Amino acid sequence: MIIENYKSFKGEHCETTALGGLLYQLDINFSEAMLFGLGEGLGYIIWNMKIMDFPFIGGRVKPDILTENLCRNLNLVLDIKETSSLKKAWKNIQEPLSKNQAVGLKLDCYHLEYFNTKIHFAGHYVSMYGYDESHAYLNDTNQQGRNVKTTLENLALARNEKGPMSSKNRSFTIEQVEKLPDLKKTIKKAIYNNASEYLNPPIKNLTYKGIKKTATVIKEWFERSNNIKHEFQTAASLMERAGTGGALFRNLYRDFLKESANMLQSEELEYAYKDFKRIASLWTQVSEKFHLIGATKEERHVLEASELFLEIAEHEKTTMEYLRQYCAP
Repeated sequence: MIIENYKSFKGEHCETTALGGLLYQLDINFSEAMLFGLGEGLGYIIWNMKIMDFPFIGGRVKPDILTENLCRNLNLVLDIKETSSLKKAWKNIQEPLSKNQAVGLKLDCYHLEYFNTKIHFAGHYVSMYGYDESHAYLNDTNQQGRNVKTTLENLALARNEKGPMSSKNRSFTIEQVEKLPDLKKTIKKAIYNNASEYLNPPIKNLTYKGIKKTATVIKEWFERSNNIKHEFQTAASLMERAGTGGALFRNLYRDFLKESANMLQSEELEYAYKDFKRIASLWTQVSEKFHLIGATKEERHVLEASELFLEIAEHEKTTMEYLRQYCAP
């Protein structure tokens, strides 16, 4: 059962890529940056647990929230299914596919054989558009090959994995039952909501407070690490390209602001776009410092990265305050 003429989405980040593929089926065509912005996706988390090899640095809102925000803002019906039963989990895929409706999946990429880097990350998303006797056919990000396949056995393992960010075989479909809202109004509402959430983190591990905390955490991480090269360079790659840390998401939010500024003919959003252009470049500098830390094992690069985190925190806080004020209802 494979959906004919399925149009795959070309994306850099897994959740927006999965969403883009599902929305294509509804003839809703937005850029990945617009999906990310309308999903109120910008955030940050530093997560450090004893069971983890090294701290997790995330540059977006919690998994699943982006999808829920996007569907709410666009008046779309999101149908989420979770179950502990492997049999029911498979049925939750078969039913929509039998109606030529693609399905979004959340899973652990460790079990997907087309991933070159084998790490457990249970917050990965794909859209699934078919299967045969042995394989599932998926739309993943550009860097993972976009149109890919995995064995049905590995798909079941990936969906049922336990651990941080995992869900119980989560699958979802999206339907449109009413027309899309006024996009100009929706953009301003999404920016305001995202800025308000960003500026009021409930704990110090999140948003600009979390970025400030990272300035200290990386010094402790460097001192206790038994594998500086692997840990810091892996974190750098995840941050810049693989859809976890700051640089990729700041690039997306930067492009969202540019697209929105053009659409709304807004000098204020153009100003914020230029701020995020600078912020995104600072995140790229952080990932470059992380590569240097891994290559040289020199503490001075850790201290330089720490200063960059402090600078980024202040820039992001100031720009989000500006955006919240401009987009206030």
